[in-house]
Amino acid sequence: NRVMEKFVNCFFELLDDTDKSLVMPDTVFKELEEWTSILALSLIAMVDEVYDVTLDTDDIRNANTLEELYCAIQQKI
Repeated sequence: NRVMEKFVNCFFELLDDTDKSLVMPDTVFKELEEWTSILALSLIAMVDEVYDVTLDTDDIRNANTLEELYCAIQQKI
């Protein structure tokens, strides 16, 4: 799915030290070593810029994988 791939790539671009092979649709993003509240804010900003959607902390808290996070974005479009 190219649209999902775009989202995963956008998420990967927020990271500094995580290997690309670890960032897939089924990645549990909160288990990434780099996951912090600062990264969560960067994610919210990226989603706002790229998808014109406002994610809130509940959306992030309720999602486990990048795919679930993407589904949350899709529901707001």
